[in-house]
Amino acid sequence: MIDRYTLPEMGRIWSQENKLQNWLKIEIAACEAQARLGNIPAEALAAIKARAAYDPARIEQIEAEVHHDVIAFLTNVAEHVGEPSKYIHLGMTSSDILDTGLAMQMRDAAAIIRTKLVGLRQVIASQAVKYKYTLNMGRSHGVHGEPSTFGLKMALWYSDLGRAAARLEQAEEDIAYGAISGAMGNFAHIDPQVEEYVCAAVGLKPCPVSTQVIQRDRHAHFMNILAVIGASVEKIATEIRNLQRTEILEVEEPFRKGQKGSSAMPHKRNPMMSERVAGLSRVLRGNALAAMENVALWHERDLTHSSVERIIIPDSCILLDYMLEKLTGVIQGLVVYEDNMTRNINLTGGLIFSQELMLHLIDKGMLRETAYLLVQGHAMKSWTERCSFKELVLKDQKIMNIMSLEEIEAVFDMSIYFKNVDYIFKRCGLD
Repeated sequence: MIDRYTLPEMGRIWSQENKLQNWLKIEIAACEAQARLGNIPAEALAAIKARAAYDPARIEQIEAEVHHDVIAFLTNVAEHVGEPSKYIHLGMTSSDILDTGLAMQMRDAAAIIRTKLVGLRQVIASQAVKYKYTLNMGRSHGVHGEPSTFGLKMALWYSDLGRAAARLEQAEEDIAYGAISGAMGNFAHIDPQVEEYVCAAVGLKPCPVSTQVIQRDRHAHFMNILAVIGASVEKIATEIRNLQRTEILEVEEPFRKGQKGSSAMPHKRNPMMSERVAGLSRVLRGNALAAMENVALWHERDLTHSSVERIIIPDSCILLDYMLEKLTGVIQGLVVYEDNMTRNINLTGGLIFSQELMLHLIDKGMLRETAYLLVQGHAMKSWTERCSFKELVLKDQKIMNIMSLEEIEAVFDMSIYFKNVDYIFKRCGLD
């Protein structure tokens, strides 16, 4: 992923330095376990722990010759350790450190993403409370339905991201497994106690069973959860983009001093950050599909997954981290045009109260179908002739014969759209 999209903390997780450091931790922990089993002399272990080091430039040089990253790493470590290096990597295979090290990186990346999710939820919660009773137009199919509140819209986002955090926690647990089980995963050349010791040392759990690799359904699950979280983030960004359209303009992304929206049109203030977030979510979904393709490997392993994962896993973690960071900034600085929300509610001349009128007529004894057709007739006339729906209702003798003026006024009262807002907020944990 290009550097300008990489935030420092996440970038460190996926750096070459961190990867190699994890590999060294795994190898040293394996040596400690072997020494406990009597397979490595105490003085050899002491020398390994004292001297074990690596030089990324030297590793790159060796890899250019041997074309194997793990062998290049082990060769360089051996150059630092000397004679006792013969005890390093005993009974192990390359995937033992590759997959266990990758699990450490994914676990740590998930922790960063989880923190960003919590931060975004907190910002949304604050805005939801602020606009709890701010009426705005509810839309289905892009068409005006009935009023709701902007706070409820944000409460929905808050709830969405709560589920996202729960899913991520599950995926994080699912991926936090290591394997130090040898060439075919059958412990033929290494004691299972080594795996248990190493996994405990690096904060993972041992896979109940593995082959030469940790099974890729774990990785696919993780990647798909990242994609689902990205889809929820995209949903929020898409709503902001829609609400910023000139014809609606109920909200607007923060537009900072010196910012420019168009090279040709100086007036433009575009929802560019929301658009960027929405676009990047497509990459997450594509990467999730590639992770699904990695699940079925030949026999105990092949290499078809390896090159793919070196791209898609770091990129997806980095992308989602970036997306959450940017969307948090958008929500924090969101400009809310409450007057435009009121204007949009009034655009249709009271048509939004059609259901409330129908329900009152039914309550007065009218058949539902009869009430529906009666109200729809006035609604269509109001729409086509651009006249007041309420005035048409007041002129209808069938309605006025069974409803009083006070009851008509109650139909056109906005307060009904507030009455259960507190209840919903409480149910969302926003009380």
